[in-house]
Amino acid sequence: MAQPLHPAHPVSDNSPTAGRLPSVLLLAGAGIGGLVVVGALALWFHYGSQVFFEMVRTGFAACF
Repeated sequence: MAQPLHPAHPVSDNSPTAGRLPSVLLLAGAGIGGLVVVGALALWFHYGSQVFFEMVRTGFAACF
């Protein structure tokens, strides 16, 4: 008789680091997003709103 291709009971990962990767990725994404916001605010306060928006517009134009 043929055996099933997949086990009846899936193997579970009970290691201490199981399920930790999504948390680390979420924290890393939040950290990078926070740095982007802080950088944008720093540019805004340093150069003023008109120069800030001009730099953003020029940066988008350079990308596309």
